[in-house]
Amino acid sequence: MTDQRYTDVLGVDDLNGFEDRVYDGTEYRHYPDYGKVERGTVLYDGDVVRGFPKVPRTLVLSEGVPRYFDGEVAVEEKMNGYNTRVARLDGELLALSRSGIVCPFTTRFLRRVYGDELNALIDDRPDAVVCGEMIGRDNPYTAHDYDEVASLDLRVFDVRDGSTGEAMSVEERRALCDEHGLPSVPFFGVHPVDEAVEAVRGAVDDLDDRGREGVIMKTPNVSHQLKYTTSSANQGDLGYAFSLPFDYGRDFIFGRIIREAFQAHEFDDADEADERARSLGESVLGSMLGTIETVDGGEDVGERHTVRARPDEVEAILDHLRGMGLQLVVEEDRHEGEDRFVEFVKKTQATNDKTRNYLEGGVVRE
Repeated sequence: MTDQRYTDVLGVDDLNGFEDRVYDGTEYRHYPDYGKVERGTVLYDGDVVRGFPKVPRTLVLSEGVPRYFDGEVAVEEKMNGYNTRVARLDGELLALSRSGIVCPFTTRFLRRVYGDELNALIDDRPDAVVCGEMIGRDNPYTAHDYDEVASLDLRVFDVRDGSTGEAMSVEERRALCDEHGLPSVPFFGVHPVDEAVEAVRGAVDDLDDRGREGVIMKTPNVSHQLKYTTSSANQGDLGYAFSLPFDYGRDFIFGRIIREAFQAHEFDDADEADERARSLGESVLGSMLGTIETVDGGEDVGERHTVRARPDEVEAILDHLRGMGLQLVVEEDRHEGEDRFVEFVKKTQATNDKTRNYLEGGVVRE
């Protein structure tokens, strides 16, 4: 496909902003930022794989849901993992990150675990791109424990047309995944808009009690989507971010505090708001204090991950992360049956350096 053909399909004047990449000898282009097309859009040998669209967030369910939706609302769980899109390009399944980079670890893992199922679905729908969340404690990007996942697994939340980005309806997609043996995200039903707030609130309360992330609300045809997260997810993110305070941006931290404030305003009585404030303070101060004490004791802090997969898959992700310029410290490396288990730390230099500097008397210039 010529550049002119690509621009016609994408509806843009040029391909400025696309970056060249190579995976396993295959050249492709991706769009890593938000801009004139969806972030993560990929161009490869005549094929276009649209990036996954940004999903807006409501901070007040009672007002946001009826304002944003008109008719029925489908509710699914928003799971805490890392986003992947699986496309078949030139006959091969490739797993794409949110920014459109082929992840060698996820590609190999999904080919091994769900290769037959994914190929069968795409045989059925040749233009399909399967969008899912990789969840479980043993992954190299976002480690969160799910009782139902022993190590790492896929949960499908969308199927889209690669070139147009048009989504399959919730009912059709869930049925198609069931037919082909692909696991979907948990489902909380379809509700009339005037009953949806109560249904979502019940789902959120249940998920919050179980330490899970939140919900995605959708029109049944997926023309509109809206997300909402639990307090446990907000505070968990804040605790993690404040354990590495100089490596996470202020927007990341501020946004989660805002979510907690509006959730407290909508749902908490005075006692509940006080308890939320105490819990929030512990998430922020407790995790940061732990980091300061660790660095003061002469140790480094960082993002800790475990990976449990086939040896070639583990080696692929370690090479991939190092190739992205990350410094990895491997703390444990062993084999368990056919799997290789590696525990490693991504060094977070800014937090280590600045914390150590302040402990040694460095001043803050504001």
